[in-house]
Amino acid sequence: MSEYNHLEVEQKWRKAWREKKTYKTTEDPSKPKYYVLDMFPYPSGAGLHVGHPLGYIASDIIARYKRNLGFNVLHPMGYDSFGLPAEQYAIQTGQHPAITTEQNIARYRDQLDQIGFSFDWDREVRTSDPSYYKWTQWIFKEIYNSWYNHATNKAEHIDTLIDEFSKNGNAQVDAVSDDCAVFTAEEWNNWGEKQQQATLMHYRLAYLADSWVNWCPALGTVLANDEVKDGVSERGGHPVEQKLMRQWSMRITAYAQRLLDGLETIDFSDSLKEQQRNWIGRSKGASVFFDVADHQHKIEVFTTRPDTIFGVSFMVLAPEHELVDLITTPDQKEKIETYKKQAAAKSERDRQANVKNITGEFTGAYATHPFTGEKIQIWIGDYVLATYGTGAVMAVPAGDQRDWDFAAHFGIEIPNIFKDTDISKEACADKSVVLTNSDFLNGLTAQEGIEKAIAAIEQKGIGKGKINYRLRDAIFSRQRYWGEPFPVYYKDDIPYLIDDTDLPVTLPEVDKYLPTEDGEPPLARADKSAWNVSRGDRMEYNTMPGWAGSSWYFLRYMDPHNASEFVSQEKMAYWQQVDLYMGGAEHATGHLLYSRFWTKFLYDRGYITFDEPFKKLINQGMILGRSSRLNKCIKYSGLYDSSDETKELVPMTEYRDLFISSSYNELIDMYNGITNNIDKYKSLDFEKKSAIMESYETLENRIIQIRNQEIERVKQQGKYNANNYIFALEYVIGLNPSERVDIKFIDNDVLNVEAASKEPLFKFLNDAYLINDNDGTFSTISEIEKMSKSKYNVQTPDELVEKFGADTLRCYEMFLGPLEQHKPWDVKGINGVNNFLKKLWRLAHSGGAFNVTEGTPTPESLKSLHKTIKKVTEDLERYSFNTVVSTLMICVNELTEQKCNNRSILSDLIVLLAPYAPHMAEELWQKLGNTTSVTQAPWPTFNEAYLVESSINYPISFNGKVRFTLSLPADMPREEIEKVVLEDAKTQQYLEGNTLKKMIVVPGKIVNIVV
Repeated sequence: MSEYNHLEVEQKWRKAWREKKTYKTTEDPSKPKYYVLDMFPYPSGAGLHVGHPLGYIASDIIARYKRNLGFNVLHPMGYDSFGLPAEQYAIQTGQHPAITTEQNIARYRDQLDQIGFSFDWDREVRTSDPSYYKWTQWIFKEIYNSWYNHATNKAEHIDTLIDEFSKNGNAQVDAVSDDCAVFTAEEWNNWGEKQQQATLMHYRLAYLADSWVNWCPALGTVLANDEVKDGVSERGGHPVEQKLMRQWSMRITAYAQRLLDGLETIDFSDSLKEQQRNWIGRSKGASVFFDVADHQHKIEVFTTRPDTIFGVSFMVLAPEHELVDLITTPDQKEKIETYKKQAAAKSERDRQANVKNITGEFTGAYATHPFTGEKIQIWIGDYVLATYGTGAVMAVPAGDQRDWDFAAHFGIEIPNIFKDTDISKEACADKSVVLTNSDFLNGLTAQEGIEKAIAAIEQKGIGKGKINYRLRDAIFSRQRYWGEPFPVYYKDDIPYLIDDTDLPVTLPEVDKYLPTEDGEPPLARADKSAWNVSRGDRMEYNTMPGWAGSSWYFLRYMDPHNASEFVSQEKMAYWQQVDLYMGGAEHATGHLLYSRFWTKFLYDRGYITFDEPFKKLINQGMILGRSSRLNKCIKYSGLYDSSDETKELVPMTEYRDLFISSSYNELIDMYNGITNNIDKYKSLDFEKKSAIMESYETLENRIIQIRNQEIERVKQQGKYNANNYIFALEYVIGLNPSERVDIKFIDNDVLNVEAASKEPLFKFLNDAYLINDNDGTFSTISEIEKMSKSKYNVQTPDELVEKFGADTLRCYEMFLGPLEQHKPWDVKGINGVNNFLKKLWRLAHSGGAFNVTEGTPTPESLKSLHKTIKKVTEDLERYSFNTVVSTLMICVNELTEQKCNNRSILSDLIVLLAPYAPHMAEELWQKLGNTTSVTQAPWPTFNEAYLVESSINYPISFNGKVRFTLSLPADMPREEIEKVVLEDAKTQQYLEGNTLKKMIVVPGKIVNIVV
């Protein structure tokens, strides 16, 4: 086989690896360990695109390299298999999520195997497997049964807290907790179980509480902040609103400082560390209480600038603040209620980001300034969040730009407290400015004033100095079916835990995957007999979020089949932390923060011996795809007054993410066909069905969102009349708007639109811009962006593996550029990488057969090999994956020119190649007569001696101008060099008639003769 047949070779070695379990890993104390891990994927119906394997290939290269270095390598893979997409598909089709999840996993596994990864599949985990989530439930129980003791700075079992309560009450308890009234031991011991349990809930690390959440009515569930974008759900584009719900939460705030401190001990990128620092948001300041005039209530605020307290001219509460309804005056009640509803329709992210749109309402109530006694207005504004700090701010418009904008907008006084500073146009944030009009703080800078203000606040008994964090406790409930059930039941409305011996609590069968008619989560549809474990009055109907299973999966890989422990102490002690973790930077403030939190908790409770899960993290960049967007011709678009015969539009500001009308109608037909299980749609595979369902949902919800945005905008202009204004979207293509069209690409950048009977290809028509060419064609706009099924710019690896081979794909993805950078996908260069591998193959083949020579290699070949060993090893040690491919290419070119097919040279070269092109490397390794896998071969050792030159070509210069070169031994001393050069005939020729003044010799470099 002189020509390389990638299909035959790769199929052969995939089968061999599988049958021989080449990558199976067991604990081996005689070897150093190395644990390399990828963020495990959610298996979608679309399968992998070429962007997904990028990080997997890089981690696989390191895993293979470390094996060759003699490490015992743990390199596992599994699936984050609980998730919303499978559940939404179940809601739409009635098919159990487990079925589609299994289909998707099979698809992923087939693709992963094709690319030749060295995963130990015997260690596979799936978060939706009851044998796995049994231990997720167990960890939840441990967190529930724990509290955080400030005195010991760690989590402890709740029994130690109960013991303290029973002996001494809570007066001396220094815990991370909700506000809780002081009680004595006698009071505690006399309370009934319900009151005791309610009190403990204020201290538990996993607890039930009323929380403001991102509620998505269309999905029927709570969403995390990173699942909401621009006020809609990331999945499906459904509107999201703020809602107060009773939820399970995790007290991650107990670990805020330790999460910050831990960043100094781990090898993450500076940008990712900064993201986590900003998310945790440590700030030092003071907690201050303001009395509400004519009420018994107090408003607590946290401020980082207590020195500016004399500049407070009003207060702003979050619309959801518990005091709003209690202090609002009757004449302001209607306005306040209207504003609260508007604010509830916005996500927290939108409220924080929208700094230009200033809104608010006066409650009619006043607070009393704690130092001056003056009355100050109390407003509500959506830029204040109930979930951050105390949900209230003391507004200092002179020193805070957002407060300044609010005051200027509503005509509120802006008192100046900064000496010689103009605040007529903007607030002053300069901390070096001296305070004035501030009583006992006059003449001080911020740094001096803060300490003095805190002392005065504490002396006056109206507050105290405090460290605050932006980090909030993590909502841990989801109103979904497809997630981990809680090991919780209720009796007399008190939550109790299921015994360990009865775990896991598995998902019961339900008739539908929707919330009940009463708004309860889908699990409420299951009667008691449907549960494998049922206790008390009812089971917990919520399920855990997706991050529950992903917060500890790296530990389960160490001991995946242990039925009695989540991980044995022996195996945990051997594998320890993940040495190299590979994954996307988008998980910086989600998964990476939660997994660090759970690891620290398990460390506190003595279950593991380290408190950081990952030693080193590399964030691979994205491989980007090219999207083509069709420009549209639009007849009516926006709001128009139906009473106006001209139908003059109030122009829309947003046209993106909408389909043309003919495609819209077709999409509705497809959607109805799938949901009604019509025969012609039954045969469609999951991927196609899912794409149609998702496109329909995205379209419908985007239209609704844009309509609401337009109405709100026109309302603000004072033009909107609900009785007359109509929202219209009507698209015209060509001359006949009712005519169906056939759409074809022309020259990659133009779509030809012509009348035809064929169904339109709706997938090309999303996300368009308003441009009308009016010439029978519609040009497209090309954009490089994230590969996504919804953007129809996905390139799957399957066809490339089929055409070029997995080894070519692996090398090419690495060759595209530095791993951490985003890179546009372009297959133009893949032929070059493929030719490199074929050229390497030909080094060991000639005349239609395998052919290598024996004996001692030439010095040139040894030099080519050893400079390659040096460079490849150095590049892998610094994770420079792309330059390794370049180095191997150079080596192969040099060896080809040298006509080198020496066995010893090729043996080492094949080991260098193996992490990148394992299939070809295994085949060549076997052809060389080896009976073991190339993964067991030792990594080649660099020998500097082969790079040392035996002679040097010295440039001989006269007065700095080179006249000729002279080859001399590399080790010749200076005096001998001078003698040989002077005696040379050419030197004598150039010296003729000139006087030698001096000779400059730099050994190993130059000789310069001055005449």
